[in-house]
Amino acid sequence: MVTSTPVKLELQKDLARHLRGGHPWVFKKAIERLPQGIAPGTVIDVMERGKFVCRGYADPFAAIAVRVLTRDPAEAIGPLFWRKRIAKAVALRRAFTPFDQADVTDACRLVHGEGDGLPGVVLDLYGKFAVLKLYSAGLLPHRDAILEALRGEVALAGIYGRDDDLTRKRDDDEDDVGDDEDEAPAAKKEKGKVLWGEAPPDPIVITENGAKIAVDVRTGQKTGLFLDQRENRLLLRRFSKGRRAINCFSYTGGFSLNAALGGAREVVSIDRDAGALALAQKSFELNAPRVDPSKHRTVCSDVLEFLGAEKQKGAKWDLIVLDPPAYAKTQKAVPAALDGYASLHRAALQLMPIGGILATASCSARVTAEDFTAAVKEAAGKTGVHLQLLEERRQAPDHPVPLAFPEGKYLKFLVFRRVDE
Repeated sequence: MVTSTPVKLELQKDLARHLRGGHPWVFKKAIERLPQGIAPGTVIDVMERGKFVCRGYADPFAAIAVRVLTRDPAEAIGPLFWRKRIAKAVALRRAFTPFDQADVTDACRLVHGEGDGLPGVVLDLYGKFAVLKLYSAGLLPHRDAILEALRGEVALAGIYGRDDDLTRKRDDDEDDVGDDEDEAPAAKKEKGKVLWGEAPPDPIVITENGAKIAVDVRTGQKTGLFLDQRENRLLLRRFSKGRRAINCFSYTGGFSLNAALGGAREVVSIDRDAGALALAQKSFELNAPRVDPSKHRTVCSDVLEFLGAEKQKGAKWDLIVLDPPAYAKTQKAVPAALDGYASLHRAALQLMPIGGILATASCSARVTAEDFTAAVKEAAGKTGVHLQLLEERRQAPDHPVPLAFPEGKYLKFLVFRRVDE
């Protein structure tokens, strides 16, 4: 049972200024050992030489032992706290990412964890259904309060939970930031449960920037759709007119659909997940006659194998989208990830003619923007390709990043054009 009186833990290292400045994580190595048998979700007061630094909740299963909720010693962690924080998060979306315009956009991220002062909490809205995904076992005792707070802010038909497998022991060097890691394709199996109200339809049909998109919130990756790429999907329309496009690691085809809406004359979606590809085709059908579903082809294949086969055929594609899963799931994996990015871009650039467009993304927080760009530069140099950078983007504004939390700047999205020497 979670204690009502905070447990006090002393910092072992001189990190108080770091925490007071706004960073939301306290790693195990930074504090005295968590008391034996402490329950996940226990409210913790982090102290330095007996003085209050911050208050958060405990997660004994994670490398991040305490996630910070407040730096105000007078602010208690209870139902009022969750109501105030979620109300503030929803108000931000109403101001900058209106989500209640059924003919324009009715899906967005309502709560983005650390970005909204609620570390580990992700709430995504899909039409009249919300999906809750928790990234810490320490949040499970607070889940009911979170649900009540959400219901008080947004009119919903149901809330679905995707906080599965939270109580396993985790010894990774960093925990999941939010959207920086994809999940491997797997058999179609429900990964959550209804937490309140109606069960979501399969699929949910949402509207995003005027386009209809089929979303599988029950078995899809993360909460069903990568909402952080919403504005980047829209951006792609600008570069698509008259082009032959391939969308690598396409998942449910969001970039594919937007390429078609931008006037691409042919679109191919490549992914290893046949179920995701079926949803991609469903989205094309939902948007007819604005797009022609017959001009969209799906290929269930490994991307590098597909690119290699296209090279052997001498094929050329003048719009290539690369949105792979996270290549670096730990800090130690970063060097290999950068090699992987370079290899992937070499394979893609060999198919792109002069004047072609490359839209490429990295969703790993552990790969910096500078290192990702350097990997593309290396690939261009080794293939003799000259590139112009046209756009450099991050995640959509409903995925805010505190200035003191650089780990939250996980998404990098770059658009290049191939040019003559």
